[in-house]
Amino acid sequence: MDAIGSSSGGSRNRRITTSSSAGNGGSRSPLCGGRRRVVATKNDGWSNPLLANNTVKKLQRREITSNRHRSGAITKSVHRFRNFRLTERYDMHDPVGQCSLVLPLLMRRAKVIEIVVVHDIVFALASSGVCAAFSRGTNKTICFLNIYPDEVIRSLFYNKNNDSLITVSVYASDNFSSLKCRSIRIEYIQRGKPDEGFPLFETESLKWPGFVEFDDVNEKVLTYSAQDSIYKVFDLKNYTLLYSITDRQVEEIKISPGIMLLIFSRGQSHVPLKILSIEDGTVLKDFNHLLHRNKKVDFIEQFNEKLLVKQDNENLQILDVRNAEVKEVGSTEFMTPSAFIFLYENQLFLTFRNQTDHVLSHPDCNTNNIYITSDQDLIVSFCKADNDQATDTRAGSINISNIWTGKCIAKINSSNAMPSKDEQEGSSSNKRQVEVNMVEEALEDITALYFDEEHNEIYTGNSNGLVHVWSN
Repeated sequence: MDAIGSSSGGSRNRRITTSSSAGNGGSRSPLCGGRRRVVATKNDGWSNPLLANNTVKKLQRREITSNRHRSGAITKSVHRFRNFRLTERYDMHDPVGQCSLVLPLLMRRAKVIEIVVVHDIVFALASSGVCAAFSRGTNKTICFLNIYPDEVIRSLFYNKNNDSLITVSVYASDNFSSLKCRSIRIEYIQRGKPDEGFPLFETESLKWPGFVEFDDVNEKVLTYSAQDSIYKVFDLKNYTLLYSITDRQVEEIKISPGIMLLIFSRGQSHVPLKILSIEDGTVLKDFNHLLHRNKKVDFIEQFNEKLLVKQDNENLQILDVRNAEVKEVGSTEFMTPSAFIFLYENQLFLTFRNQTDHVLSHPDCNTNNIYITSDQDLIVSFCKADNDQATDTRAGSINISNIWTGKCIAKINSSNAMPSKDEQEGSSSNKRQVEVNMVEEALEDITALYFDEEHNEIYTGNSNGLVHVWSN
């Protein structure tokens, strides 16, 4: 994991696409904060959401602590994560409950792929497409968000503008080929009435390679109807249509705070680009960027006024679109990463690639299995077991690392997440062994992770459809 400086400020988006089994046609989207894109499926069956184009969430917009206070903030962070224990467990699997009669997808266990916490409700989404809502107050299941037996929920997005949860789903009746969006107010979910929500974007045909993308910072929604080759921008506050983009030569759109980058079909030695105001679609800049002939483009990303362009075996180019000034980073210094996370508030971006000192459990590294704090100074991730760890356990660890230094400042593992001997006093040996087994099982294969900063609790999901709560 590396951090690279830039000179910009911040965004949160989520794109949900109708992806082919290999992802979104090979395009690369950064894991920029708060942007989520969901893509529809190319084939006639449902594809695993984890195979979709990198999806995005959870970068908030508060200012980072200043340099002179950073050491104090790190010290506080160390204490913040001290003495974390496994305190609760929720089970998404309901083989005998009433819901299994309505939702056949509950009949088999499936891994948790996404966790969202809103107020005192924990939402857990499984790879089977089932989404459960648990009450943190009572630790009971409130309801399942699937309102039809053949509904497969692909992704979740919390819309703070109207305190509602948006689900993006596909259906067996449609061969799982079209995305359908639905808005459900949190108060309806608290009452166990998810069916009282309403559908969104009913006029849009979101079949592969169409998508819907939620942009939290700009408060916009971007949809792409591949059938008509039309991009549309909606207001996230009230879902009204703002404007459309109908140019068939547009191959990709990237969103940054206040602007959109339109990437057109490349020529032999250049790629046409446009920068638009995201508020009304006004063209702010129209230009061509020169490319090396016969070299594939690894990625083109917009980072506010900076454009990042990388071609195969070539230097990374950083173009200032205001004055056309270009800076280069050598290809040996910057190798094409598997994913980006843009930290706009810190004027940094993180890149992920193979490392040996901090091995993430899931190398695809979508932001459902890592969490970056709202101050953008800490990253919480699940990491594989240390090579020198005893071989009788497969349990990994939850690592809390400082983004500025790259150092791990706290770790939750099977040795320190157990109650102390004083806390275990009076417990039978069988009970202690059960507790050990539960902690090790919870840390064996974490497939989703979320940090509730307000309540200082970490939520993890695993391949057995269990959600675990860690707190001190």
